[in-house]
Amino acid sequence: MVLHADPAWRTRVIIAIAALALLWPAMVFSEFKPWILFDQQSLVAAGRFLRGFLTPAHDPEFLAMVLRETWQTVAIATAGLSLALLGAIPATLIVTERLSISRLGTGRMRWPAALLRQAVRWVLVLLRSVPELVWALLFVRIVGLGPTAGVLAIALTYSGMLGKVYAEILESGSAHATDALLANGSPRLAALLYGALPESASELVSYTVYRWECAIRGSAVMGFVGAGGLGQRMDESTRMMNGGEVSTMLIVFVLLVAVADLVSKMLRRRLG
Repeated sequence: MVLHADPAWRTRVIIAIAALALLWPAMVFSEFKPWILFDQQSLVAAGRFLRGFLTPAHDPEFLAMVLRETWQTVAIATAGLSLALLGAIPATLIVTERLSISRLGTGRMRWPAALLRQAVRWVLVLLRSVPELVWALLFVRIVGLGPTAGVLAIALTYSGMLGKVYAEILESGSAHATDALLANGSPRLAALLYGALPESASELVSYTVYRWECAIRGSAVMGFVGAGGLGQRMDESTRMMNGGEVSTMLIVFVLLVAVADLVSKMLRRRLG
């Protein structure tokens, strides 16, 4: 049997050398030192943590605290989403071109209305561009540790997300009923409620429920920066290297997300 040389070996070698040339500086600047994992002190600490992790904490007082923090996590997500709706709904009325009265007849908006819409769009871009975790870090410095920071962080980020998606959903529907109402002197809010919403209500509510599910996950994560809820307690137990408490809260967190996902699916199935 005659072995033939790979005709593309030069290309593969060049690509491998280029990848190593890029990877090595990244490893150096990121201070990646995997051998630290095998340090004797690190191995002892990890072993102690894992032994506790395999035996979840289950004393009644601790479980009562976990349930209380779990409820607070759900409350943070729900309150944050409710505040986000207070900002997203007016923004949707402004940025949705289909609800513009000034475009009737000519088909083009007057420049003050167009300028206002563009300004609100940029505000929505700013709000949703900053992750809720970053907002939470900022509000923890302003209002201190606790759920208030988490509620405000979710409200700002999700108002930007909801305002953008709500406007896109309304724009994608039929404009006949909305245009008819506006042309006959109906205010924009009434045109939204009786013209655009009946056709898009199912999709709007479905997306809102999905965002509530995401807010629950986000509120748990924001707890690690001091924004209250189950995540904050999990961070405290992790700092104390209490593997049993971390294991219990991790199980509860997984169950919480699973229940939120189940509720979200049931509601979307009903609405669909």
